[in-house]
Amino acid sequence: MSAANFAILETPNAPEEKVASQADEPSAPVVILADGEFPQSAAAQRFIVDAPTLVCCDGAAEKAVAFGREPDWIVGDLDSVPKALKERFRDRLVRVAEQETNDLDKAFRFCVERGWTELAILGATGLRADHALGNISRLADFARVAPSIRLIDDFGVFRVALESGTFASRPGEQISIFSFDPTQAITSQGLKYPLNRLKLPRWSTATLNEALGESFSLEFDATSPLLLFFANELKERSCEICAD
Repeated sequence: MSAANFAILETPNAPEEKVASQADEPSAPVVILADGEFPQSAAAQRFIVDAPTLVCCDGAAEKAVAFGREPDWIVGDLDSVPKALKERFRDRLVRVAEQETNDLDKAFRFCVERGWTELAILGATGLRADHALGNISRLADFARVAPSIRLIDDFGVFRVALESGTFASRPGEQISIFSFDPTQAITSQGLKYPLNRLKLPRWSTATLNEALGESFSLEFDATSPLLLFFANELKERSCEICAD
């Protein structure tokens, strides 16, 4: 991962750090809020409410404030942050001038440099499809540094499989599998439609499979990671919120 020169503006009054170590519970990761479609479901929004630290990508800060949650940090080239918010949060601005990477990359690097690798990305889909595809594809690279990273939207959760293993699921849960290497052979156990050294020449090849039980396993050559989408994974979280 290439280094970046971060310019943290007016640091003397920076907000108190809320994350001390990586011993935090997985249910409360540091949240990176991208400037795509703001999550609408209560389950997805709960991640923002519960986040010990909220890092907003540039203009996403305006959406966070409208929702009622102040950003702890605002990272990017800051070209989409309204003047009033720049003044209000002047001690939380992190300007990264380089234009070789997008604001999500910049926010991710900012978090990693501070030792935060228990991360959830929200607001990275919706709106422009090219931005959404770009953000989703970057997740595989981010996972090499932060293996448990998740990308969450109103319809499910993207996770990365860096190597063969067993993955928790719910019976009947829809699972979609994406490979960045069309020559990669994948074998599964515990899925309704078994994969037997199946290669995925198109992203549509292994979508809409279904978990048979509380876990499934995938075996594949780890030269390239797999991207897994768990549809409606937030359903149980929604039930928990309703019960609160």
